[in-house]
Formats: sequence, C-alpha cells, structure tokens
Amino acid sequence: MVQSRMIIVGQGLGMTQKSELLKIMEANQSPRKCLRRDRNHEKDPSSNSTEVMKQEIWSEFPGDLFETVVARLPVAAMFRFRTVCRKWYSMLGSDSFSQYYSEVPRGLPWFYTTIHENARNNAAMYDPSLTKWHHPSVPLARAKIIIPVASAGGLVCLLDILHSNFLICNPLTQSLKEIPCRSVQAWSGVSVGMVMNSGTSNEGYRVMWLGNDGNYEVYDSMKNTWSCSGTFPPSIKLPLRSRPIAVGSALYFMCAEPEGVLSYDVSTGIWRQFVIPLPLHLSDHTLAEFQGKVMLVGLLRKNAATCVCIWELQKMTLLWKEVDRMPNIWCLEFYGKHMKMTCLGNSGLLMLSLKARRTNRLVTYNLLNKEWQKVPDCMHPRSNRKRQLISCGTAFGPCPSALA
Repeated sequence: MVQSRMIIVGQGLGMTQKSELLKIMEANQSPRKCLRRDRNHEKDPSSNSTEVMKQEIWSEFPGDLFETVVARLPVAAMFRFRTVCRKWYSMLGSDSFSQYYSEVPRGLPWFYTTIHENARNNAAMYDPSLTKWHHPSVPLARAKIIIPVASAGGLVCLLDILHSNFLICNPLTQSLKEIPCRSVQAWSGVSVGMVMNSGTSNEGYRVMWLGNDGNYEVYDSMKNTWSCSGTFPPSIKLPLRSRPIAVGSALYFMCAEPEGVLSYDVSTGIWRQFVIPLPLHLSDHTLAEFQGKVMLVGLLRKNAATCVCIWELQKMTLLWKEVDRMPNIWCLEFYGKHMKMTCLGNSGLLMLSLKARRTNRLVTYNLLNKEWQKVPDCMHPRSNRKRQLISCGTAFGPCPSALA
C-alpha cells in the first residue's frame, strides 16, 4: 500500500495539536533506525520551531477535495477524522460525501455479531483488515433481545425476538430505525433476506421474510410498507435450509426436498427452482455469495475426519464444483470430534464458527485470494469472561453514509 503524507488544517485547533488522522498515519509508518544526523537535529532546540501556515491560502482550500481524500481513508481512520472539528464531523453525513464514498472501491466487509451472554444486546464488530474487534453501543432498550438476521450494503437488519419485529441499523454511526410491523403476526420461524435497490442506501432497500408455513412479505423502504406479490411454490417442502444470500435483486434459498436452490426476485416477484444434488457426506452447509456467483460452504465428514470445503455452482451444468478446502493441518484439530459449523457472514469474506466439546474456533475465508485466517478472541470490555462466545452474526460493508 502506498502511503502518502498530507497536512490538514482544522478551524479552531491549535498548531501544536495533531489531528487524530495524522497520528494514525504516523503510527502506520514502518519503524526505521534513525540516522545520527536526525538524532542530532532532534536535540537541537533551534529546530523545534513550528511551521506557520498562511491562513489566506488554506482558508480557500476546496472542501470537496477534503471529501475526496477522506472517502479513501480506512474506516477506522475516517471516524477518528471526525474529532478534528464540527465541520468535518458533519461532513460524513453529507450527500456529496456519500457520492464520493460510493465511487471508491471498497475493501473487505466487516462482521456484526452478538455475544452469547446473560447481558442482552451485547454486540461486537470485527474489522478483518486490522484483525480487531470493536464494541458498539447500539441504542437499544434493555428489555429487547436483538439478533442480526440479514444485511445489505452498510446496513444490518436486526430481529427483535420478543416482539417479532425488525429494525434497521448502521453499526458504524449507531443510527437505528424500527420498520412497521408485519401484516402477518404468526411467528413460526422465518428466513430473512435483504437487498439494496441500487448500489447505495439512498435509493432504498428491501427486506423479505419467509415463514415455515409459506407465508412471505417484502418491505420496501421507499414506500415504508410490507406487501406480497404472489404465492409460494407448492412443490417446495418447508422449512428451507440456511440463511438466504443476495445476488442483485434476487434472494437465493437452499431447499432440502428436492435438494437444490430456490430464488426469489424481489423486484419482479418471480420464484425459480433449481434442482441441484448436494455433495456426499456434507453437513452444516450454507450458501455464500462472491462476485455474483453462488457458493456453498459446509463440513465434509468421512469416518473420523472432518474438513471445511468450498464449492462453486456451475451455471452450465447446475452442479457443485469444489474449489478449495481448509488446510489439512487445521483439519487435524477436528479429527475424531463432532464438529458443528455456523456461517456468520457469507458475502465475499466468510466467517465460520467451528464448535465441539472443548473447541471453539472462529476463522475467516477470503473467496478472492483463497486465504484462511484465524480470528482473535473477542474480549468484551464490560464482561468478566476472558473469552466471548459469538452466537450469530452477518457481514456488512462499512459505510458511514448509509441511511436506514
């Protein structure tokens, strides 16, 4: 990564006070051995003079150029940047910054998870680029039990289990919106999917729920209403397996009888069924998405051996083709154990929770470069536990301008 140096001037700040952004840039520079002349220069009192920047020049610095630069910063640095001054704090919520941000290619998704503990609404976000956990304080009532069930862009769909209603939040800005109650109040377990109407949340999003009885509805954020435009295919046996994935405006579900994939286009209201046999000896499998392709991840069990495998759906043959599997040295840790796998995020970068007796492992898999990485333990600052148990989660694209 090419690093650049720049000088940022904020109104109302003293020249001796460094901005948080500059601190981050300095911290990211590789340590190097100081030359003797540099050390002598630091000891010279006459070299401590502060460079005077001319107000008549920097006061005319184009504001849109600031937005262009900030839109290309890492997410963590972007939020530290807000501490410079009020003007820059409000910049992240402007329409122009949202446009600049949408034009910049984004990096790895983050993961929004909930922590299994007696305390309710304990959330944790994982930044894979820095391999670091963050602990947001989403403004939720303590009486609610909230879990993440879907995501699209920079937004996460939360489910209030006790009241059976949905909330939409931006985990970065901690903004929260409760969407209207569903017209169908029956609650027998649901599959929930979410898609964006376009590349940004400014043009709205849609949330779909599908019950075990075949009832379903779609929420349109632009209309702020639920609607149903069709009937569920009677040939499909419910309930469906795993969490749905989004490819464009279509949601893909995994069905068991017959084995295969079921898709629903939220824009057209059309259902499509694809009969696709699963690989042998497969368990705990779920769908994933990568660059518009439908993927499959699951545990392959044979005798006492267990391995995590990745498949890609071939469009021409409608068959699953294995494209990668977990390194053998990692799989040896699972030998002879009854492993259970849960996929906490399934868009480009997978987060997998692997559990057995006395074994609890979190790993990520990058579908682009086929890289496996172990996730560091989540240490919540308000908990007495040395190690937190992640109960559920979803991947989202961190975006400070995403609006619920």
